[in-house]
Amino acid sequence: MSSRDPNLDCVQRVDAAAYALGALDEPEAYREHLATCTTCQQEVAELQAVVDTLPTTVPQARAPKALVDRVFARARAEAELLNAAGPEADRPPRRPNRWRSRPMTLAIAGAIAACAAAAAIVINSGSSSHERVISAQIATSIQGAHASLYQIDNRSNLVISGMPQPALGKIYEVWLNRGGPSPQPTDALFSVTSRGSGSVAVPEDLHGVKEVMVTSEPLGGSSRPTSPPLIRIVLPA
Repeated sequence: MSSRDPNLDCVQRVDAAAYALGALDEPEAYREHLATCTTCQQEVAELQAVVDTLPTTVPQARAPKALVDRVFARARAEAELLNAAGPEADRPPRRPNRWRSRPMTLAIAGAIAACAAAAAIVINSGSSSHERVISAQIATSIQGAHASLYQIDNRSNLVISGMPQPALGKIYEVWLNRGGPSPQPTDALFSVTSRGSGSVAVPEDLHGVKEVMVTSEPLGGSSRPTSPPLIRIVLPA
């Protein structure tokens, strides 16, 4: 009997790059395949390392305040439209092939990731502006999610990728922890697209805030958290 690994020439290997980039329309199906295919597991691991490091290699760029306001306004408008249209709004038409992606080589994947990274510019409204980007801590129960808090002067936006959609009857809620016995609720309630991406404006000045947190709450939000934090951003003193 041959000892050859049956996964060595796996035909689904061509989908590894699209999966690492979040470009598969049905990642759940490919994720099930990854559980049993060591070849695809290794391919995804190697590609994910490249995808994760690309954004940090992009130099910062400056933009005028008018552009900052337009970008944030557009992001909020699109998020509101998607939320109003429901969770199926951003799903493409169904096609017969299982994962619905075209074969993608590493070179193509790298080019797409590089373009995406180049677009992730830290926007500055001028030399007198204060800006910073703070990476979030993600709950261990959530695999593959990333979040960062972008602050420009007194404006703060939380940008998320790879986050699962809230369960039925749930919504994500943003909280502010000022060091008291319980975090302060905000009116920032949001969901994410079917691919796990989303953006929400943190509605208050974060002066004196020690942590920004996100929990899963019943629709309409809660006055006190009903679940452990899924996202935590510890703000520098």
